[in-house]
Amino acid sequence: MKTALTIAGSDSGGGAGIQADLKSFAANGVFGMSVITAITAQNTQEVRSVQDIDPDIIQDQIEAVFDDISVDAVKIGMLSSTATIKIVAEGLQQYAPAHIVLDPVMVSKGGHHLLREEAVEGLIQYMLPQATLITPNIPEAEVILGFQITSKDLMEKACVEITALGAKSVLLKGGHMQGDPDDLFYDGTDFHWINGKRIDTKNTHGTGCTLSSAIAANLARGLDMLEAVKRGKSYIHTAIQHSLDIGNGHGPTHHFYDLYRKANMYQEEEKQWSK
Repeated sequence: MKTALTIAGSDSGGGAGIQADLKSFAANGVFGMSVITAITAQNTQEVRSVQDIDPDIIQDQIEAVFDDISVDAVKIGMLSSTATIKIVAEGLQQYAPAHIVLDPVMVSKGGHHLLREEAVEGLIQYMLPQATLITPNIPEAEVILGFQITSKDLMEKACVEITALGAKSVLLKGGHMQGDPDDLFYDGTDFHWINGKRIDTKNTHGTGCTLSSAIAANLARGLDMLEAVKRGKSYIHTAIQHSLDIGNGHGPTHHFYDLYRKANMYQEEEKQWSK
């Protein structure tokens, strides 16, 4: 069985972070492992507090996984401090996994800053050059590049400039633009627009984590980058379309909708057979 490793923060509410990543891995057909970089006390409404994991423990987690288990793809999520970024970057340089999907988590749905301002430069310097794919949304790309992105032309410019910083390819998510959430994939040479359909729901907690993990899972299974991105986009669309109204804030997406649908279908078939 193919495997994927998530290096990210823990979400006590279960909708984002490590918890969303592992669900997304499983739903997309790979065995998931985890390296926890931070523990957050959060729910669907807010992040109450964050505690970074000691860099030595992060290093031990990385080594424990790679020294024993073959890692087919890595997804990087919350790296809140420069010290965390450096230790993760060193680990990835040491083990050189074939696929690294970087989701530059900066701000939670509730507005809490998950990447410290002083750590942005560290993310650019140490992580972008190792990324097979980076998956920023518009505000995250604006922070990385230092200019506003208000049109599709500027999205194309942003993708080119992000690859100039070292990332091999970019999926710039268009959910913050007006209209439908069309994403732009740039492989370093060609642009590919991946069209979406906006879904009227507030329950979008963990969408970025879920999408990037789905892409990493697809890469682990051997799909090429463009196909992995397209399938990831299709998966997150379904997960949002059938999102769960859990909690009083931004509820989570439904990572296992297809699996549950099939299970219900099988149960109905069994009822018919038993008659």
